[in-house]
Amino acid sequence: MPSLSNPDELIFFVNGRKVIELNADPEVNLLFYLRKVLHLSGTKYACGGGGCGACTVMVSRYNPKTKKIHHYPATACLVPICSLHGAAVTTVEGVGSIKTRIHPVQERLAKCHGTQCGFCSPGMVMSIYTLLRNHPEPTPDQITEALGGNLCRCTGYRPIIESGKTFCVESTLCQRKGSGKCCMDQDERSFVNKPEKICTKLYNEDEFRPFDPSQEPIFPPELIRMAEDPNKRRLTFQGERTSWIMPVTLEDVLELKASFPKAPLIMGNTAVGPSIKFKDVFYPVFISPLGLPELYFVDTIDDGVTIGAGYSLAQLNDALLFTVLEQPKEKTKTYHALLKHLRTLAGAQIRNMSTVGGHVVSRPSFSDLNPILAAGNATINLRSKEGERQIPLNSHFLERSPEADLKSEEIVLSVYIPYSTQWDFVSGLRLAQRQENASAIVNAGMSVKFEDGTNTIKDLKMFYGGVGPTVVSASQTCKQLIGRHWDDQMLSDACRLVLDEIYIPPEAKGGMVEYRRTLIISLLFKFYLKVRQELNKIDPQKFPDIPEKFMSALEDFPIETPQGLQMFECVDPRQPPQDPVGHPIMHQSAIKHATGEAVFCDDMPPIANELFLAVVTSTRAHAKIMSIETSEALALPGVVDIITADDVPGDNNYHGEVFYAQNKVICVGQIVCTVAADTYAHAKAAAKKVKITYEDIEPKIITIEQALQHNSFLSVERKIEQGNVEQAFRHVDQIIEGEVHVEGQEHFYMETQTILAIPKQEDKEMVLHLGTQFPTHVQEFVAAALNIPRNRVTCCMKRAGGAFGGKVTKPGLLGAISAVAANKTGRPIRFILERGDDMLITAGRHPLLGKYKIGFMNNGVIKAADVEYYVNGGCTPDESEMVVEFIVLKSENAYYIPHFRCRGRACKTNLPSNTAFRGFGFPQATVVVEAYVTAVASQCNLLPEEVKEINMYKRTTKTAHKQTFNPEPLRRCWKECLEKSAFYARKQAAEEFNKENYWKKRGLAVVPMKFTIGVPVTYYNQAAALVHIYLDGSVLVTHGGCELGQGLYTKMSQVASRELNIPQSYIHLSETSTITVPNASFTAGSMATDINGKAVQNACQILMARLQPVIRKNPKGKWEDWIAKAFEESISLSATGYFKGYKTNMDWEKKEGEAFPYFVYGAVCSEVEVDCLTGAHKAQLRRTDIFMDAAFSINPALDIGQIEGAFIQGMGLYTTEELKYSPEGVLYSRGPDDYKIPTATEIPEEFYVTLVRSRNPIAIYSSKGLGEAGMFMGCSVLLAINDAVTAARKERGLTKTFTLSSPVTPEFIRMTCVDQFTDMIPRDDPSTFTPWSIHVS
Repeated sequence: MPSLSNPDELIFFVNGRKVIELNADPEVNLLFYLRKVLHLSGTKYACGGGGCGACTVMVSRYNPKTKKIHHYPATACLVPICSLHGAAVTTVEGVGSIKTRIHPVQERLAKCHGTQCGFCSPGMVMSIYTLLRNHPEPTPDQITEALGGNLCRCTGYRPIIESGKTFCVESTLCQRKGSGKCCMDQDERSFVNKPEKICTKLYNEDEFRPFDPSQEPIFPPELIRMAEDPNKRRLTFQGERTSWIMPVTLEDVLELKASFPKAPLIMGNTAVGPSIKFKDVFYPVFISPLGLPELYFVDTIDDGVTIGAGYSLAQLNDALLFTVLEQPKEKTKTYHALLKHLRTLAGAQIRNMSTVGGHVVSRPSFSDLNPILAAGNATINLRSKEGERQIPLNSHFLERSPEADLKSEEIVLSVYIPYSTQWDFVSGLRLAQRQENASAIVNAGMSVKFEDGTNTIKDLKMFYGGVGPTVVSASQTCKQLIGRHWDDQMLSDACRLVLDEIYIPPEAKGGMVEYRRTLIISLLFKFYLKVRQELNKIDPQKFPDIPEKFMSALEDFPIETPQGLQMFECVDPRQPPQDPVGHPIMHQSAIKHATGEAVFCDDMPPIANELFLAVVTSTRAHAKIMSIETSEALALPGVVDIITADDVPGDNNYHGEVFYAQNKVICVGQIVCTVAADTYAHAKAAAKKVKITYEDIEPKIITIEQALQHNSFLSVERKIEQGNVEQAFRHVDQIIEGEVHVEGQEHFYMETQTILAIPKQEDKEMVLHLGTQFPTHVQEFVAAALNIPRNRVTCCMKRAGGAFGGKVTKPGLLGAISAVAANKTGRPIRFILERGDDMLITAGRHPLLGKYKIGFMNNGVIKAADVEYYVNGGCTPDESEMVVEFIVLKSENAYYIPHFRCRGRACKTNLPSNTAFRGFGFPQATVVVEAYVTAVASQCNLLPEEVKEINMYKRTTKTAHKQTFNPEPLRRCWKECLEKSAFYARKQAAEEFNKENYWKKRGLAVVPMKFTIGVPVTYYNQAAALVHIYLDGSVLVTHGGCELGQGLYTKMSQVASRELNIPQSYIHLSETSTITVPNASFTAGSMATDINGKAVQNACQILMARLQPVIRKNPKGKWEDWIAKAFEESISLSATGYFKGYKTNMDWEKKEGEAFPYFVYGAVCSEVEVDCLTGAHKAQLRRTDIFMDAAFSINPALDIGQIEGAFIQGMGLYTTEELKYSPEGVLYSRGPDDYKIPTATEIPEEFYVTLVRSRNPIAIYSSKGLGEAGMFMGCSVLLAINDAVTAARKERGLTKTFTLSSPVTPEFIRMTCVDQFTDMIPRDDPSTFTPWSIHVS
């Protein structure tokens, strides 16, 4: 490594301010620099690998050759600061601020309700803002494309896209929205007996400030002068361990490459960056030829186009688009194939950072572009000190044959992509878990060249990605097919040959082996059909077209911009204008979310002497700890201490939860010790040096099946029963039995678990700032670990960046771990889990196995059901017992079965403990219910919807656990859903479509829902509030609920405004704290508004009662006058409000109880289309209609936001979100690269949500808790896919019933749609190998 006494100054601009960094470290990324050096905390850390978009910023560079400024989005976590010399960076703070002025992008995102928890909002703002800088009048498609690299876990994306669409020129909203009329014929049928006026506007566009592109900040002139400086020289930046060299001439680059042959060339850092972060690769020297003119060009010659290696993939896209428009179609077949894949490759940020040269040379095994380039005969132009040379981008290069590779001193100058000819055909094909921003499971680049005027193969190329450690060529297959005609016999031989040539071993990394084998030939078949169709276009007489029924196999699902309508009851015109209840009011922090000024835990400024904590976790599922060797770690720079179980002053095992592993480990990911150091980088480096030796303990239990074999349980069995099940089975026409597996789900809250633990100097006090749903629980666990009374522990909770149940119990465990470290070191501890650690340690939704036996009559009436549920609870109790209780209590969903028995039990396994997750068992359990209802329908030759209606609760009656309820709102939602979604007409249309299309099928499903809120224990439903009125009339409201993005604080402000009869602007809510409201219950179970609202209402009513004498004396006075007078008369202006809680109970001995305060009803209809050849499915192409019984909505905007967000999260659970574990219990899925939550392109193209009015006098203002109910509704997508797959199987002559499991991934769909291709692949005997991954349900 070159050592420098005086490294160069790094100069760049951030938000118009010049930054001069004298000690630029190549290992420091822009995200760290913005947050920790410049203290600009609006840019968020959420994944650290460029996969989520939370850290998106705009980078602007000046090109001295074109004299143009190029703005592009970038993920700051992958941008080394050294790469920014001469660039201007704009962060969310530079776009707009509440202190100065907010930008229209920020305002519209907030006012369109496009922010909930707000953690992803700055990234969303930056993606839209950067698009507007380049395209001030974007199209809806450009908005959707710009957001493709940004993940959101709260909103379901619809309002975010809608906020972006307000900048589009053409109207993109419902055509009748302006008139206030609903395009779903709401006039014809009323939702309730008395006609309620239905509103469809959640915001008012007239409030938006106009967008004026001319008012944007200018590019710093100093950077233009720097870029045009003729005397530029080489720059070198020296870090703690590495050097970064920026050459300014090509000769200089080649000289450096000769001197440092192993040094990587860094351009976008999208390949090298992740390898350093996630694979611990180390480079002492980086060479960065950014901006070198010789690498940035497009050269069009007679036979093709040459693209400079420095061009980003986004610039490649633009260059290819230009060429496609200029040249005849027959010449640009390779370019068309590349353009198709460029649209979905990663997200906009990565496409703008990743370069052509970097992508080609890094050769990822899943590359979408390299197989096409190879199929299109591309060549790579190389340069070294020795001169220039060309190498073909072919199989030898892609398979990394040494003789076909770059020499260590060579660099890629450019890539040449030749034109195609009339008789050349080139295609790119791919299939991923998700359509956009997901690496392909298998992809291919294929080309064929025919003898002119014939279909005789002259040359054939097939390259596959995702089938081995590199991109693989089927060269032997291609060789054997030369001279053959392009016909069905050739296809049959080609499939056989390619399966022989490309062998994926059964234990291959990545799993899905049989699926990947099937995709190899399914994609080949698609190419075969496409070429036949193209030949037919050239000469229809000579080359017959493909069968009409096969046409749909060729069409990829389009990426459409979603649209929809949200319908809710208008506010009564007689309601006082100042009363905000019932209005769609914006989230109280929405503007702050959009400007990045909402403070999350890690945004709090550094505290003097604070230390950072890194975890050392177990690598074994069940083992004795033989030794922990820490000496090497302690010797590293910056390390202050290592904390183990021996350092816990109090209980280390509290209520069965173990803080630090002691003597043994019980899962992979259990925290064994933590390292405290002066920086996180030092702590992490030291954590890697801690050496733990283990001795395995048997048995190692990973799956539910293994737990049942070993009789390993966390809790006793729970059971409810009605009627006489055994006798009923003897008097039915048919009996079916089956089982359903539902895999788990990761919370993927955008803000990982974050804790700031501050030890006080006196009385052993400890203050914790953290994002949690249950501060009381954290206080309890910390007090137990430190062996101090709870009154010495303060937990402060302002907001969390999403939670979904994952921050109920887990922060207690992590809070105790950080408090022990703070206690031992005597210094503040900042503990932020990296995404991979968070996913590993905190686990998620319980995987479930459901077994059923159902007795029914031939007319579809279900008489008897015997259902057993087992959940995979993991290694400690957590909330597993309560999850099982909820599953059992809610196990009938909306159906009355007179003879019903349900049993449930939590299994103890050696996995990290699963925990609460939105819906709390209901979304898993009711899949089993819907599966057996669908199976009954199949046996009776009825539609599932008919069997659902036959068995649905019809009149006031009792549940299986003897709780009385009236199902009238359920029936109404069901009826509205069937009618307004036009289900039967669309079902018929889908059947027609299915008759005409062999390889694509459409399916529909309507699902009813009877959900509950709250907990069957009265004291969990209690709540308190504290309301202060200050002498200026302003009001401070505090309560025990936590703001997680659901808008709880906003609703509490609405309640206080109504009760005190003052404008909302007078009311402030600061934070939730154990100091202001002690012993608060958890914010979960959809009950936060219910219980805290009642407490706030109670406090306000107490205050108003006290003020009544003052008001009576001066009825026309102002609020401020009344308050001043009350103070003069010594009337207390502070009150504690209290709500005792809903009276709920459950007697498990008697198997009966009033378990829940009330029910939430709903119905949903979804339509999907699936590709039977690949397993790709799209809810988006079709539509979803949701009808939710909201009773009276306190805030329709927030409630609809919760429903939509929960629905999309549920859709993820049932389709794309797949957790993969090794047979040894190691979680593979540890980030957005290998765990796919829905993106903006997955949501329904048409998305309709209606809040149905009913009465709920038990709750505040007759409202209902809607935070979780929408989650299960995502199941309609699973059942619609099931419907489509059933249609495919029926056409292929297969059995109608098959085992339905969740998630229905592309793999499940493809392998269930059995056909000649799935029959062709080799199968392995499961007893002869150990698979790469297993299911744990």
